Amino acid sequence: MIPDLDQVCIYIKPGSTDMRKQINGLALYVSQEMKKQSMNGDIYLFCGSGRTLLKAIYWDRNGFCMWQKRLERDRFPWPRTEEEAKKITSEELKMLLLGIDFFKAHQTLYFSAVS
Repeated sequence: MIPDLDQVCIYIKPGSTDMRKQINGLALYVSQEMKKQSMNGDIYLFCGSGRTLLKAIYWDRNGFCMWQKRLERDRFPWPRTEEEAKKITSEELKMLLLGIDFFKAHQTLYFSAVS
């Protein structure tokens, strides 16, 4: 079953991940390294060092689901550090899959007064 992307949190693991890992290894990484609950239905995204392979895992009521996308040309935009990584929205996930680098988007400026 495909989760409702507007109802779940989507987390990115920054940097590269060993893409030989399958569901069990990635779920273990989520709980031990990311300090998240891997069985709560949220989506966790991982990318290899070449940035051509992306894997996603999530818990679906009675078991883990994993899907992957491999690019034949180009690379996924991907955060390298924890500071760049964040929880993303469903719209940002769609942009990521399309290759749009929203990580380098203009930052919103906030001012307390006009001078």
